[in-house]
Amino acid sequence: MPSSLPDVVLWSIPAFVLLTVIEMVSYRLHPDEDSAGYAAKDAATSITMGLGSLVFDALWKIPIVAVYAAIYELTPLRVPILWWTLPLMLLAQDFFYYWSHRGHHVIRILWACHVVHHSSRKFNFTTALRQPWTTWTVWPFYVPMIACGVHPAALAFCSSTNLVYQFWIHTERIGKLPRPIEFVFNTPSHHRVHHASQGSYLDRNFGGILIVWDRLFGSFVPETDACVFGLTKNIDTYNPLRVATHEYAAIARDLRAAHGWRERAGRIFRGPGWQPTAHRASRGAVPAQPTVPAQPPAQSSAQPAAELATDR
Repeated sequence: MPSSLPDVVLWSIPAFVLLTVIEMVSYRLHPDEDSAGYAAKDAATSITMGLGSLVFDALWKIPIVAVYAAIYELTPLRVPILWWTLPLMLLAQDFFYYWSHRGHHVIRILWACHVVHHSSRKFNFTTALRQPWTTWTVWPFYVPMIACGVHPAALAFCSSTNLVYQFWIHTERIGKLPRPIEFVFNTPSHHRVHHASQGSYLDRNFGGILIVWDRLFGSFVPETDACVFGLTKNIDTYNPLRVATHEYAAIARDLRAAHGWRERAGRIFRGPGWQPTAHRASRGAVPAQPTVPAQPPAQSSAQPAAELATDR
């Protein structure tokens, strides 16, 4: 990474630790029956997943950086790293993050990676650390930035900045902020909705730093009712390996039981709650239960797609 760009995540680790300790102490001093709070095993699993992600991300970065470097060398375009271009690169990265995040909710093979982050029934600063170990599905969404001449190191800086920003929004201890902030930025209130498992909240508020993308593309929902965190069918395990791989295992089971290539493709590329009901009914079979089934209520006109209200 160019010397002018710091390692944002590394510099933020002391703040992560301090804020987590403060939040834990706050629950000790001022318990809240309406909050999910902390559980020792859950927090330990989240921290373990975060540490493991550092190891696996280092492995996945080797081929990904090679692909990015090749694209960067092939494109004649160059975006210089200057004081005024960095905010524009951050804005572009946040835009592509929105579509990456949304894609990882509505395509099951991508959801198998991202489900890890939603697998905790708690919502606190350690939940922010519950990161997947299979992030090889993320890199294609940022190819346009590299093709436009953004240096791979600059993209890494922007991605790290986005990740660090999202740490503080994983909390129930902060209520709604002033309306101008809530309108533009992703906040704890907006992100609680994103982590909630109620049907009306499913597949909403995908933004990273900004919430304006959700407002523009019809996926925004404000926090009104109390949030119930976790999956629509929770996995009931603190085993990090199972947390990291349970949805891949569920996909494999569904593929073995599938009838034909059309159903197999649906099991991989349709939404996480997709069921070939008509196909199974024609054979008199009972549809298999998905890994995390959801039966959300009727959609409002604001919902962007039918499969956006599927299994979480």
